[in-house]
Amino acid sequence: MSDNNQHLEACRHSLAHIMATAVQNLWPEAKFGVGPAIDNGFYYDIDLGDQTISDDDFGKIEAEMKKVIEANQPFEQFDLPIDEAIKWAQETNQPYKAELLNDLKREGTTSAKDLDGAQLGVASDDSKVENVSFYRNGSFTDLCRGPHVANTGDVGAFKLYKIAGAYWRGDETKPQMQRLYGAGFETQEQLDNFFKQLEEAKARDHRKLGKELDLFTFSDLVGSGLPLFTPRGTILRELLLAYSNKLRTDCGFKAVTSPHITKKSLYEKSGHWEKFGDELFLVESQETDDEMVLKPMSCPHHAQIYASQPRSYRDLPVMYMENAVVYRDEKTGELHGLSRVRSITQDDSHAFVREDQIEEVVTRVIEAAQEMYGTLQMSLKFDLSFRSNEDKYLGDPELWESAQNSLRELAKKNQLDFTEVEGEAAFYGPKIDFIAVDSLGREWQLATVQLDFVQPDRFGLTYTAEDGTAKQPVMIHVALLGSIERFLSVYIEHVAGRFPIWLAPEQIRVATVNSDESVVNFATSLVEQGRELGLRLELDTSNESVGKKIRASEVAKVPYTLVIGAKEVEAGKVQPRIRSDIKVDGNEEAIEVDHFLKTVANEARGKVNKTSVHAYDEHQQ
Repeated sequence: MSDNNQHLEACRHSLAHIMATAVQNLWPEAKFGVGPAIDNGFYYDIDLGDQTISDDDFGKIEAEMKKVIEANQPFEQFDLPIDEAIKWAQETNQPYKAELLNDLKREGTTSAKDLDGAQLGVASDDSKVENVSFYRNGSFTDLCRGPHVANTGDVGAFKLYKIAGAYWRGDETKPQMQRLYGAGFETQEQLDNFFKQLEEAKARDHRKLGKELDLFTFSDLVGSGLPLFTPRGTILRELLLAYSNKLRTDCGFKAVTSPHITKKSLYEKSGHWEKFGDELFLVESQETDDEMVLKPMSCPHHAQIYASQPRSYRDLPVMYMENAVVYRDEKTGELHGLSRVRSITQDDSHAFVREDQIEEVVTRVIEAAQEMYGTLQMSLKFDLSFRSNEDKYLGDPELWESAQNSLRELAKKNQLDFTEVEGEAAFYGPKIDFIAVDSLGREWQLATVQLDFVQPDRFGLTYTAEDGTAKQPVMIHVALLGSIERFLSVYIEHVAGRFPIWLAPEQIRVATVNSDESVVNFATSLVEQGRELGLRLELDTSNESVGKKIRASEVAKVPYTLVIGAKEVEAGKVQPRIRSDIKVDGNEEAIEVDHFLKTVANEARGKVNKTSVHAYDEHQQ
């Protein structure tokens, strides 16, 4: 982390303490959970008993924070023995701090999510805690390991903007606290830009656009987290998955199919049950005693297809792909539009390779992902997700080290813009995570390539080597889109619902000026001609005014609108109204219908991008 980033993180962490100081001044009985620095700002989890903080309170909290800042209070660090720290928490009526301290005393550590990057004390070793770290500013003292700025006057610009509920330690069985969020930046200009971006993000919210553009819906009768895609939304899904299929086929993958349910024992054998058993849906059979589950991932199934017959070194790589629907029993409070669902469609792929084939296969996948995200106008960064020293990984550590070195060299050879991230590996092997950057500058982990030495070993997968001995293949997990639902939640916001011509569920809207037979017949013939070319057109012959028809097409974000009247019928030409984000060269003269339709069809087939995905004036249309 650069010095500038370290300072900004210290500012945001200090602002969390300043906010807690202000809340304590206003509500002396406040009880505090954790309050870390996060991307763009900070938050603090607060328990006010029967009282609640609302948006109307932000102003007075900010005013109190400004008093603390103007007082220029120094941040003073000091240590206390663990027992004295527990006594402090009890005497100051801070039960959440007491719980964390008792965990530290008993276990010598606490979970990473409780630390939130900056919140708890320092352990002297893994089994015993002697002292813990505190910071004090003015009348406020907090259990904290820092870092902080020197004093409260050195924190930059800030603003409170959100209050939300949060279960203590993320556990639904524990008390629900109020999580108060603030934004923090070094300058007022940066803060103002953040809130402009926040407003833009609200306008682009995929849940809002999904409803407005009729892409997907949810039903209480179907169940939470189980999206239903409309015809328009299904077009998006199928086109994106077809593109992924083509790219993966070009890499050498072949399509397979596996069932939606399976025996629990499959996942016990693979190692997934031990790690993710509480996230699986259980299925009860009325015919057998088999314990069944809804499929949460496809890799063990693909391993069984590989194991169905003997393999030779000449057969490898063996590469399977499947657009698999899988199911995860996500917590209700974590469900969010399409970004977190219980029914997930993955463009899931697995390659079984010799060690000397890893570089070739992974390079192919990297090139496929770069092509896909280039077409989608999203730049890519890369995380090399490696193991940490935690005891949560399976397999031989030496094999891990070798694999990580291979991925590192491969990333360098492909000139990837990569960062090594310790502790983010899958439990079965290291991976390359593809980080897509959207039009608002937000980063999303979508595509991935993962090496797996564990499942081939657990399932006893082998191939006959050139010398006649049995050797174990390496399994490579691949996804280009990842979850199509989550990808769509990102992509809809990336383009603000203005899909490029090849993806637009409706590419052309044909609107008649009146109901004259010649006009309706010409418009109908035009639509039929376009559909024969593979285009997606809709005909609007309603009794609404032309202005309303044009406006309806604009609201639906249709790329091209053709208004058909007597003039168009007589000339056999059209003058397309073009969506504002689409950049088209040339004049605005009317053009032959046949030429226009063939041009649009060619653009769609070639996935030509004429759209501008970056923030623009939402009032242009």
